[in-house]
Amino acid sequence: MKIKTPSRKSAKRRVIVFLALAAILVLLSIAAPMLAPNDPDQTNSDFMKVAPCEQFPLGTDKLGRCVLSRVLMGARTSIFSSLTLVAVSFIFGTAVGMLCGYYGGALDEIVMRIADILLAFPQMVLAIAVAGILGGSLLNAMIAMGITGWTLYARLARGAVMSMREEPFIAAARLSGCSGTRILLRHILPNIMGSLLVNATTQIGTMMIGIAGLSFLGIGVTPPQAEWGSMINEARAYMQLAPWTVMAPGAAMVITVMVFNYLGDSVRDLMDVSKQQYGK
Repeated sequence: MKIKTPSRKSAKRRVIVFLALAAILVLLSIAAPMLAPNDPDQTNSDFMKVAPCEQFPLGTDKLGRCVLSRVLMGARTSIFSSLTLVAVSFIFGTAVGMLCGYYGGALDEIVMRIADILLAFPQMVLAIAVAGILGGSLLNAMIAMGITGWTLYARLARGAVMSMREEPFIAAARLSGCSGTRILLRHILPNIMGSLLVNATTQIGTMMIGIAGLSFLGIGVTPPQAEWGSMINEARAYMQLAPWTVMAPGAAMVITVMVFNYLGDSVRDLMDVSKQQYGK
């Protein structure tokens, strides 16, 4: 049975829809201080574990803090930390992988063996160990997740460069006097950027869950800073008495991760359809 593939028009429409949703989430996180109805860090013993009401649309936690305000401020922490982490891992991993793939030699052997050692451990287990050593903070959680995050882009870039460096147009560029740096940046990088960006988009949700997981374990973002994982950790002890304190940040995380994952899948589908239609 022949599997029906989406048309370029429908794939492009999906990319636009999920890109718009992702942009809305980013804008909401930027405008969080203006949208928050209450001070996210203000405690009030008179409003402890209040159910959703007009003053507190998503209720309050055990310290009387507005859950909606903390969810909005947590969006800024979760989304921007994930975007920053993916961007740094993407740039570093791509640069290292391209250098290893183009020049090879001792550099390639050393870097790839380091990558193999890091990939021998599950990412979350290694992140927990690193975060436990460094201590609890958002920066340390990002470092812990980034220890292995760059290896994906390095291996992808290395493989793509190795398969492309012997192409006729690269040989022509060498004969014309182009330096290795110019060849990598002007001729090779534009041809491999698409697949790398697809993987970077799908990694946003993974990094977000990883940072939230470290915060949930108490070795990531430290209270009172608002972050979805730490909010769930703080509220799990009284989840039956005030379920909204867990459901609100949990739902926000699920929705955000789904949007970025679907965005990555849509971009990948669009690229696959383009390759099929144009034979690239």
